[in-house]
Amino acid sequence: MKSRYKVSLAAVLLGGGIVAGSLMNSSVNGASSSGQPGTADDPVVTKSYVDQKIAQAIKGGGTVSSTSSKTTNSTAPATNTTASNTTSSGTSNAAKSSTVEQTEALKVVDVKPGQKLIAKAGAEFILRNGNAVVYSMDASGAIDITSGTEIVHNQAVEKNHLLSFPREGRGIQVKEGQKFGLVVMVRGGYTVQ
Repeated sequence: MKSRYKVSLAAVLLGGGIVAGSLMNSSVNGASSSGQPGTADDPVVTKSYVDQKIAQAIKGGGTVSSTSSKTTNSTAPATNTTASNTTSSGTSNAAKSSTVEQTEALKVVDVKPGQKLIAKAGAEFILRNGNAVVYSMDASGAIDITSGTEIVHNQAVEKNHLLSFPREGRGIQVKEGQKFGLVVMVRGGYTVQ
């Protein structure tokens, strides 16, 4: 008798649990909030909205409308300024040198034996290939940022070292006796003479 009692009690409890669970399920309903897709509680976003947010995050934040207007306004003058600097420096120095250029990006320049690569103030050079020495009209020369030393006139330049030229009129040239030229990466203004 006791085993029948236990089995019937187990069946009643199991049935009661199922009934209670089904009554509670109507309020849970998949654990979602009450709302339809596309409402303020459950928004649907479009591809264009996601693209705008990604572009905004890439540009550094800010509101989308002000970011696009700032970008348009700041890009146009910067391009015109760079173009006018190149044009003015190119026309004023064209008579005394073969090449004059101003660049903020790294540019590869070939220097032939007998030529000098003269830096404008603040320019940076990296010698990639060839044997070079520093050229300077005074006792000072270039700063080797990689090794933290100063390289004076006619002193050898090491390959793959970043050189900074704080004043105009200093540069590098092919070491005497070399028949091959130099390959130099340049950032900033320079002149090939």
